[in-house]
Amino acid sequence: MEEEDEAARALLPDGPGVLPAFCDPSRLAHRLLVLALMCFLGFGSYFCYDNPAALQIQIQRDMQVNTTKFMLLYAWYSWPNVVLCFFGGFLIDRVFGIRWGTIIFSCFVCIGQVVFALGGIFNAFWLMEFGRFIFGTGGESLAVAQNTYAVSWFKGKELNLVFGLQLSMARIGSTVNMNLMGWLYSKVEASLGSAGHTTLGVTLMIGGVTCILSLICALALAYLDRRAERILHKEQGKTGEVIKLTDVKDFSLPLWLIFVICVGYYVAVFPFIGLGKVFFMEKFKFSSQAASAINSVVYVISAPMAPVFGFLVDKTGKNIIWVLCAVATTLVSHMMLAFTLWNPWIAMCLMGVSYSLLACALWPMVAYVVPEHQLGTAYGFMQSIQNLGLAIVSVIAGVILDTRGYLFLEVFFIACVSVSLLSAVLLCLVNRARGGNLNYSAKQREEIKLSHTE
Repeated sequence: MEEEDEAARALLPDGPGVLPAFCDPSRLAHRLLVLALMCFLGFGSYFCYDNPAALQIQIQRDMQVNTTKFMLLYAWYSWPNVVLCFFGGFLIDRVFGIRWGTIIFSCFVCIGQVVFALGGIFNAFWLMEFGRFIFGTGGESLAVAQNTYAVSWFKGKELNLVFGLQLSMARIGSTVNMNLMGWLYSKVEASLGSAGHTTLGVTLMIGGVTCILSLICALALAYLDRRAERILHKEQGKTGEVIKLTDVKDFSLPLWLIFVICVGYYVAVFPFIGLGKVFFMEKFKFSSQAASAINSVVYVISAPMAPVFGFLVDKTGKNIIWVLCAVATTLVSHMMLAFTLWNPWIAMCLMGVSYSLLACALWPMVAYVVPEHQLGTAYGFMQSIQNLGLAIVSVIAGVILDTRGYLFLEVFFIACVSVSLLSAVLLCLVNRARGGNLNYSAKQREEIKLSHTE
């Protein structure tokens, strides 16, 4: 054992300077290197997740499918995660370990994107659907692995900032995709001489290079984490999740209301973005490039605002009030898009701000309404029903658009957000009746915790 420690220490260069700091796992410079790899670890999956949204016109034209079948590309991503959200943490903790788990899930993302692209090349839409299923199998679990690495390396140091930076990088990946893939398709089309399913497949295959980047980051993180374990006697990261399905029967009314808010809200945002580009082209007569830009603005805003709102909610508390504001603002945004011809940049910017705010105020509330030993089950269940909602609503949205048009689709999204808003109002009333602990600030929670320990 001592020989291993000496060999590991020997890996550290001697003498002062920048290099030793980058190579020493106990130094900030080395942790920043690890942080950069963590951020790029999820870049590929978030970039490729919305490939269909960025190429909706091309996919429907080249593969000769209607909107209902097009939205199946999103539904097939969500279906495996209805189950995997419960077991992703278990697989990382008990089966693969964080290092192999991250590598394996990154491989699923890469393979899924390749199969998705091959479906275009061979003009087989069923193969594209199968590719999205494989992609989904790795995508959400990779996000769990990313968070586990963050806790392992930064717990008690800069963890909140790290989570904010990871979310920002994810949104940057989505934004780059929205604004790049249409341009890339046109370049491939010019190179091959014509549009068609082959051009689509080649474009998707080139986009898959970002997934390979993520796999390289997974391999580099595994090496650095193993090296840090030897040098610092650091434990391998674990999710800490304890999944017990029997805990579901003990969930409180506030937690079920949080679940309804979550599903009602996100099914009115992600499927809308999936169909948004063509909506802005048809209703507001935007060019393809301008439609891509406005369709990505929700992600553009959330990239810098997520850490800011996280800090704001920590300082002020009032989680339910912030959730109410976010849901109400999103409802106004959808109404503006449905019933007016006002410049849609106003509505989309409002939606971007409210989307960022809701994520920072809603998800932490789960930890305030369940005991710590049920946290894994609660978060797993929340992600599971969110993916179930997204899978079902994606298909419903496609059917509505094919049969009724965009106005009816927007009315449907307004109804979903209205359910979310009603649940938020009920949560506010229930919380007030039970003492109002969901609106405490971080400082108030710390004071209460100290008073209980005295």
